[in-house]
Amino acid sequence: MDLPFDGAISAFFENDAPDEIVNAIKRAEKVDIINPDHPYSERMPRKAYQKDLDALQIELVKMKAWARDTGLRVAIVFEGRDAAGKGGTIKRFRENLNPRGANVVALPKPSETEKSQWYFQRYIDHLPAAGEITFFDRSWYNRAVVEHVFGFCTPAERQLFFKQVPEVEKMLVDDGIRLFKIWLNVGRAEQLRRFLARERDPLKQWKLSWIDVEGLKRWDAYSAAIEETFERTHTSHAPWTVIRSDDKRRARINAIRSVLTQLDYSRKAPKAVGTIDDSICGGPDIWDD
Repeated sequence: MDLPFDGAISAFFENDAPDEIVNAIKRAEKVDIINPDHPYSERMPRKAYQKDLDALQIELVKMKAWARDTGLRVAIVFEGRDAAGKGGTIKRFRENLNPRGANVVALPKPSETEKSQWYFQRYIDHLPAAGEITFFDRSWYNRAVVEHVFGFCTPAERQLFFKQVPEVEKMLVDDGIRLFKIWLNVGRAEQLRRFLARERDPLKQWKLSWIDVEGLKRWDAYSAAIEETFERTHTSHAPWTVIRSDDKRRARINAIRSVLTQLDYSRKAPKAVGTIDDSICGGPDIWDD
């Protein structure tokens, strides 16, 4: 079978990955969580996961109907390293919602015209209207992390971003938009395990990109950029919610709960919403590199 990028991910695993990462992947069973800092050793059982997810998706439908009736605007930003589970988490939020009012925004690299515009301009165009929920699968935080790590922006452009983003987000919140910023945090061994699985699966190879391959070599640069981003953009009006996503099931459940617990929608069932697992979901203090 032909592998994308000439098998560059397998080559990294065999030749360049740290020994402790390679050994952890080789020893792991399918259900094992291989991040030693994760609070659980095995992923959430499917039956328990599906039960909680079903209840939460009913609550999401209620919340969306309430947003439609009240004209509320909700924007949810999903960030995280490659393979952290952003797309899968968004899918579980959205799969039972009316797609006409639950939009996913995953912008490609900017055009030459967009590069000449105010940095936030192309994102502003996709903010929700009354009654809508917009899910940003990556967002304006590209400038803080990916663009910086790969040299796609200058240091001056990044510093201007850090100066402006708290003000921009405050304007959104002051205008009535409910803004949620979710960072999915995946460990190094789990990220590489997921990349290897994608590389070998013809149905998932499309998820891989040159950025993924090159990013494997820049773990520490990503870590430094992420840490600085939290320090400079975790604000009282737009705080970060960090979710440990080595177990996708627990991550999805707690991501949904983190949003629903903050909205007082009609016919809310607190028992169905459940309680956030604070060993999985919290502020930047639970982030680790």
